[in-house]
Amino acid sequence: MRLAGKAAIVTGGGSGIGKAIAAAFVREGAKVAICGRNARRLVQAAADIGPQCLALTADVSHSDEITCVVKQALEKFERLDILVNNAGILLAGTAESLTDEQWEQTFNTNVRGVWQLSRAALPHMRKAGSGSIINIASVLSSLGARNRVAYAASKGAVLAMTRAMALDHAEENIRINCICPGIVETEMVAAFNLDDNARQQRMAAHPMGRFGQPEDIAGLAVFLASDEARWITGAAFPADGGYSAH
Repeated sequence: MRLAGKAAIVTGGGSGIGKAIAAAFVREGAKVAICGRNARRLVQAAADIGPQCLALTADVSHSDEITCVVKQALEKFERLDILVNNAGILLAGTAESLTDEQWEQTFNTNVRGVWQLSRAALPHMRKAGSGSIINIASVLSSLGARNRVAYAASKGAVLAMTRAMALDHAEENIRINCICPGIVETEMVAAFNLDDNARQQRMAAHPMGRFGQPEDIAGLAVFLASDEARWITGAAFPADGGYSAH
């Protein structure tokens, strides 16, 4: 029970990595609020995880909805110790093919949402005397890929923001780290409908010979949220089956 007595918010918690992280946190003794845009999916995810999980419908690209999420979580749990900024979108495209709207949508969700949720959570972590913010970035925070201009730029910003925030809040015992997954079997990846050949090519780029599972990321998130990681801040952890080792 490494997270006993702690309270967390996990964005994008209705499926995939977010749901796996929320479930792992609850198993380790935490109370968790999951948020996302799909109310039906969130309610089902919370029911799957158990009574210590609260579903809160919100779009992290809207600042007023972020305020409501933090307020409701505090009303329910009376504290906030952990924030996982997992919500994100991937809109494929090159610098020429992406529209203004697609670029803005990507950055509003993947970057602005991380900043605003962190800003809303920090005072409450400071009040508690400690805290852990875990940002879900990507291997594309530091590596390139075709047709991923907006996504890679946004995840690079998440990595840079993680490091800068870690320096700002280290003396307050608030730790900020990020996880950089490779390709993980989620609905986001499934939406690209890769044919067998493309799937095998992408899988072969991961030396361990498979895509990740959401649970592969959840275990690392538990560690970073726990007191076992009490001297770790400003770090980026690849969880990519060896992809970034090339």
